[in-house]
Parts: sequence; structure tokens; C-alpha cells
Amino acid sequence: MVTRTIDLRSDTVTKPTETMRLAMAKAEVDDDVLIYDPTARHLETEMARITGKEAALFVPSGTMGNLISVLVHCEIRGSEVILGNNSHIHIYENGGISTIGGVHPRPVKNNEDGTMDINLIESAIRNPDFEICYPKTRLICLENSHANSGGRVLSVDYTDQVGELAKKHNLKLHIDGARIFNASVALGVPVHRLVQAADSVSVCLSKGLGAPVGSVIVGTKSFIDRARILRKTLGGGMRQVGILCAAALVALQENVGKLGNDHKNAKTLAEGLNKIKGLKADVASVETNIVSISIGPFFYSFNAHDKILIWFFEQVYFEILEGSNITALKLGKIMEEHGILLMPDSSSRVRIVIHHQVSASDVQYTLSCIKQAMTGVENGGN
Repeated sequence: MVTRTIDLRSDTVTKPTETMRLAMAKAEVDDDVLIYDPTARHLETEMARITGKEAALFVPSGTMGNLISVLVHCEIRGSEVILGNNSHIHIYENGGISTIGGVHPRPVKNNEDGTMDINLIESAIRNPDFEICYPKTRLICLENSHANSGGRVLSVDYTDQVGELAKKHNLKLHIDGARIFNASVALGVPVHRLVQAADSVSVCLSKGLGAPVGSVIVGTKSFIDRARILRKTLGGGMRQVGILCAAALVALQENVGKLGNDHKNAKTLAEGLNKIKGLKADVASVETNIVSISIGPFFYSFNAHDKILIWFFEQVYFEILEGSNITALKLGKIMEEHGILLMPDSSSRVRIVIHHQVSASDVQYTLSCIKQAMTGVENGGN
């Protein structure tokens, strides 16, 4: 009989705390489309302060926040944005910058640490003397932390270099900072310094911070004025949104300080996985809080490589060594029987994410169950 549930599917699955629910119930509200909601104004003012920017705007999602930011910077259709070939904007946001904004992506190879080589970024900038043929480069996008590179964090020095390059060529710099607070804690650098070189930043409130809904975009006052109009155009203008913003304010007050513990639990999990027979974890790559596991597939003739990849979105990579008779789907089902919820991305990959509602005890229980599953498979059991 399952006596506990440990939800490791994502850091987006967290439930509002009692403090959040109370704040939501008591939130002072008004019409935010008319810019009258006082709780929304409070949140936006606080986020502008934290990020060191002039103004901020609450939006329903990070995808909308990134889309609005790109479209403000690239008002002319056919403009071009330089971004990582493995970035969230390029891969996971439905191609919105192109389908909705008519913005052309110019992907540059992401390195394993999430960076793009400065020289490759510069060489991707179109020659303005040949705009009779080329789209016009207007924007560079970075992602910090970088999810598909294992949640690796971009340093202040690197971000400053990209910012200097953007200014040199009269371009804008946008940072997809969905987990910028995780990056800040991991680097020991204040958020405002980490994004100082950026013209705009999107920050998710409902991932590691644990709020139930929303993101905030920040930038200059003129940038936010234009962003507000686009938010309405895209259907993101909401009325008494202070109910949601109240929970986000609690998240900022209560959960930023817990991120370091999430990272510690992620490291502990990686180290524990590395000790389980049949698994190999790249502990050194764990910088923050998410674990994605890619497995096998082991029983198909087209794939002879039996491995499992775990990324810690802020991620760690681990391998199920060749010869281990288990798949992601099978591992997920075994874990569910123990009350542990994982997220199979496909037949060969499962993602595990640490958040503030996962304790050190939960991590040890998860390791125990995975070890039991692997031992049973190795011994020919179920």
C-alpha cells in the first residue's frame, strides 16, 4: 500500500502553500488591464527592483513572456534573432516567434554548458550592407539556466561579453530566465547583476519558486509599455490578476531561500544514483535542481546503445550501463507503484525534478526504490 506520494515530474507541479492560499484569498484586486490592480503593481515593482530594471509586467506564462519580448525587440516582420540551437525558445515554444511574429530564427550551436561561442554569435550577425538579400539581425537571446544543456548556468562574465557584442552591433539582448533565481543561487550572484547586460528578461514564477501561475518580463519603461499592448493582443490581459500575483509575492519571500537546498538534494540524488549498480551519473555537471532520465531503448534492434540520460534542469546526466534490462517506461511504472511520480518524455527518457516540496528524506526513499528496481532487474525479477 502506497503511504506517500513524491511528485518528481517537474518543478511546475508544486501545490500552493497555505501561506499562498491565504494571501490569494485576501488579495486586494482591481482591473489589471486598466492597470489598476494594486497587488499586480506590487509584484511588478518588486520584480523590477530585484532584476535592476525600470519596469515589469506579469504575464500568464514564460512562453508568452519570451514571445512578447522578441516581438517588442523585432517589431518589423522579417527581422532575425540569434539564439541557441538547443534553446527553449527555439525548440519548445511552438515556433511562435515565426508563426505569430514573422521573426526569423538564426540558430547558433549551444555548447555543453549552454553557452554559444562569442565568435560564432558575431559571425551569425548579418552584414547590413547586403540587406537586399539578408534579414536584419535585431536581437540575441540567451537562456539562464540552460535547460537542454543540463540546467547549466551562464556566468556574469559570459553574459557581459554577449551584452558588449550586442551593443557593438546595435542589437538588443534578451535573457530567457525561466530559472534565473536557480542560476543566481548556484553562482552566488544577485539576479540584478546576472542580468545587468540584458535589455529584457523573462522570469518564471511557477517553476522553482513554486507559485501556481505566471511569469514576469522586465525591461525599460518604454519596453514594458509596448509589451503591455502585445500582452492584450495575445489574449494575456487578465482582470483581477492580483489573486495570482499574491501567491507569487509569497513565493519570492519564502522560496528563493530554499533553492540552495533543492540543488543540494539534486546533488545527493546524483551521487546516490552513481552508487547503484548499472547506473553511472555525471555528478560534476549538477548545478541546480532537475533530473531528466533518458533510457535505452534496450529491446529494439535499431538501438544498440543501452543508456539512460538524466539531466538536472539544472540537471545531471546518468547512464544505465549496457546490458541493464530496463527501460524508462518500465522504471516509471515501478516507481509509481512506490508512490513516486516521474515524467516519461518518450519511450526512452524520464525526467526527474527536485523542488521545494521534495525533502532530503524523499530523495533517500527515491534512491532506495530505484536501487530496488535495478537490483530486481539485474537478478531477473520484476
